[in-house]
Amino acid sequence: MNAQPDRIDAPWRGAYRRGEALARHTSWRCGGPADHYFEPADREELKAFLAGNGVDPLFWLGLGSNLLIRDGGLRGTVISTARLSRSEWRDDTHLYAEAGVPCARIARSAALQDRAGLEFLAGIPGSLGGALRMNAGALGGETWQFVEWAEVIDRRGDITRLARDEFQATYRQVRQPRPGWFIAALLHLPQAAHGEGNERIRQVLAQRGATQPTGKATCGSVFKNPPGDYAGRLIEACGLKGHRIGGCEVSTVHANFIVNDAGARAADVERMIRHVQATVRAQTGIVLETEVQIVGEAEEATP
Repeated sequence: MNAQPDRIDAPWRGAYRRGEALARHTSWRCGGPADHYFEPADREELKAFLAGNGVDPLFWLGLGSNLLIRDGGLRGTVISTARLSRSEWRDDTHLYAEAGVPCARIARSAALQDRAGLEFLAGIPGSLGGALRMNAGALGGETWQFVEWAEVIDRRGDITRLARDEFQATYRQVRQPRPGWFIAALLHLPQAAHGEGNERIRQVLAQRGATQPTGKATCGSVFKNPPGDYAGRLIEACGLKGHRIGGCEVSTVHANFIVNDAGARAADVERMIRHVQATVRAQTGIVLETEVQIVGEAEEATP
């Protein structure tokens, strides 16, 4: 039994709600409710909340991409970083950004300052916190190439600043030296030729628009690429493009995307993920690992 006091109805400057529908906070537009939902106004309010409030377990939510929340929802408290969205240039080459800053905004800010390297973030539909947690990347670039230090907050609300070499960042995975959640980072960006960044972003977005189902309800890439191959190529080769389960389908544009185009429930999407994994394994022997995080409880069947 959770012995923590339930004192989270305090008059927070941010938002606190019970039974919040999480489908409105995820890019797949499906999933059940959160028992408790807290959206701190800023990092000081987040520190205060963690120091004496909240019902465990805690789950941290950014822009809700790369995430499937089951239809039964999440127990405990969901903490949204949506309002942790402050960013500023500390000098000519260092950009400080909080966890809730959208990746696309970071890419545009760097390009406007003629700083190079983060143009790939323009095509990633998440926020910095998620990019740090999973070392988000695309087109040969990865987030942790540009991190100088990151700040993490623990369950007591204490914030620690850690240098990049204290983390182990590999393909879509980051090992932390201590438990905690990312709340900000300092990014070091080299100078680029004038206008080069904006031109590169235009190329990234054009390529993304031509090869991915942009504007649709997806989570981004569902599966990690296996060594030496591409998940999308394998799924397409297995004849799964356009395959439908419930209200979702494997995208006909890029097979590593699942589109919720007809009111799919999270259970439909999860069944599709398992079907794709089973089919690819049966036909190729390759086990596809999910890039998307699957969390929460399944909805109980109606008697």
